[in-house]
Amino acid sequence: MSDILRGTKVKASRRFTVKRYNLRGWALPILAALAVEIIVRLGIIPAWVMPPPEELFYSFVELAQGELWQHILASSLRVLAGFTIGASLGVLVGSLVGLSRSLESWLDPTFQALRAVPSLAWVPLLLIWMGIDESAKITLIAIGAFFPVYLNLVAGIRNVDRKLIELGTLYRLSGAQLIRRIILPAARPYLFTGLRSGLSMSWLCVVAAELLAATQGVGYLLTDGRENSRPDLVLVAIITLAMMGKLSDSLLKKLENRMMTWRDNYEGGR
Repeated sequence: MSDILRGTKVKASRRFTVKRYNLRGWALPILAALAVEIIVRLGIIPAWVMPPPEELFYSFVELAQGELWQHILASSLRVLAGFTIGASLGVLVGSLVGLSRSLESWLDPTFQALRAVPSLAWVPLLLIWMGIDESAKITLIAIGAFFPVYLNLVAGIRNVDRKLIELGTLYRLSGAQLIRRIILPAARPYLFTGLRSGLSMSWLCVVAAELLAATQGVGYLLTDGRENSRPDLVLVAIITLAMMGKLSDSLLKKLENRMMTWRDNYEGGR
């Protein structure tokens, strides 16, 4: 009975610690907002250059009562479609290249060269090929999501401990069983690192696409704010992007934790 009570106390203590650390994450944004509010109110920075947080709040409320949610939905759907396509291709090609030295010699040099091309460099070519339709935007996002997933998965497969492979061979596992039961589970931490990086790149690419050719989306809000000389609109769009990126990353992180409950990693000191 005492062991059960002790275990319950430990779990409760861990939940409290997690909540406390989550609250700490709000400290820096709140302090930054207070500092900006004070600096602007004192006249150190003009309000037309940096609107105070109070004004940003009212601008956000005004947009939230109108078209903001349509822009968020448009950007989110583009990110979802592009990330799904790019990440799926990254998993497929990364698995093949990671498992085959021959395929690596054929494909990896080209992918390494293309990876160095900035996402904005693809925009003019995609506009020429596909016009200003959704296909060009989704393709740009897929390109951005592909490379982080591909690179991390190849690295994860190549970093599987050789002793695990030898152990699987000793137990007479077939090639497919080695991949399914040893190689892919061992590479899964790298895969999720790539997925989270690819998701972040997807949000960067959707802004690049919407800045140049869009009538809806959070990136379009940035252009609208610049053309109308409204820094409050630009900052609201930036904050919205930050919140959407953090929300999507948190959801992917929860999925990672659920699928990798077997991990017993060092979580850092206090």
